[in-house]
Amino acid sequence: MTAPVAVAPLVVNALGALENPNAASADHAALQQDAGQLAVDARALADARASGLTAVNITLGYVMGDEPPYAYTLEEIRAWDAILARHPRDLLPVRTAADIRRAHAERRIGVIYGFQNAVAVGEDLGRVREFAELGVRVVQLTYNQANHIGDGSMAPENRGLTPFGRELVHALNEQRLMVDLSHSGERTCLEAASWSLAPVSVNHTGCRAVADLPRNKTDEELRLVADRGGFVGIYFMPFLTLSGHARATDVVEHLVHAVDVCGEDHVGIGTDGPVTAIDDLDAYREQLAAQVAARAAAGVGAAGERADTLPFVEDLRGVDQFRTLARLLESRGWSDTRISKILGGNFLAYAERVWGG
Repeated sequence: MTAPVAVAPLVVNALGALENPNAASADHAALQQDAGQLAVDARALADARASGLTAVNITLGYVMGDEPPYAYTLEEIRAWDAILARHPRDLLPVRTAADIRRAHAERRIGVIYGFQNAVAVGEDLGRVREFAELGVRVVQLTYNQANHIGDGSMAPENRGLTPFGRELVHALNEQRLMVDLSHSGERTCLEAASWSLAPVSVNHTGCRAVADLPRNKTDEELRLVADRGGFVGIYFMPFLTLSGHARATDVVEHLVHAVDVCGEDHVGIGTDGPVTAIDDLDAYREQLAAQVAARAAAGVGAAGERADTLPFVEDLRGVDQFRTLARLLESRGWSDTRISKILGGNFLAYAERVWGG
């Protein structure tokens, strides 16, 4: 009797990227029409497939800078629509949980449109419906700084949601969009999680009890999000350790703590990076100091970002990153069932609760 073919686990990156960071400058120029500085090329697509990735929440639209937020966001949505249209065999737009299951069945990469700053809404709540109709499915309320919706993690006042922010949360609920509280300040997170009529998420974060930095969430925040049926994604970022030099074992420690606080049904991964690894780390390190300085000058950097810290986990990158993490979790005694939940099952269940399908 022939043994059944093993089904690959469903892997959902709750916040990541779909790009080749090694694309030559000439290739970047040719790809400007695609999506800003992103290089969604053959290698990026091949690496995503090889990694076992099922779906990824990408960041599009305005996050920071001098661009007009609303117009720039519409431009990026159109650009990503064009990318998806050019790669129908590889990519699948995700609007419901069923689309994630379809991507898995068809061995395509599901692309979830998400914001990392909601300022493109402006003062017009009607734009929430517009963005939903254009395919946006995740809306992060703030970036690191404060905006007219609430305070980010680096805003010293920690003032919480504004009156407009409360209206916006309910407008997002009405359109069945995910309310993402990554990057938010503590009061903004707690108030939004309590105010929302639907479960909320923190798609990429760490645990402050493990590494006391503003970008990480307190146990109170984590517990409230989980208790209300939400989702918490642990990132592969330097904020996982006070040294800024995070390793794969640090990711595991944050996952263990998050599961202890939230339960195994509410935790997953949101790496905050692409699958394709940077090939020349020495050259990248030379550029990093200028990038960190520019973010600090613009007021959008976070405590823990330094010239000597990498915005990824060096030994947990590339096409084997999800398999490596699974092996590390298995070595901690975690069952295949729990690991499958962490890799993607919990995000899928959360998507069903918010989006339907």
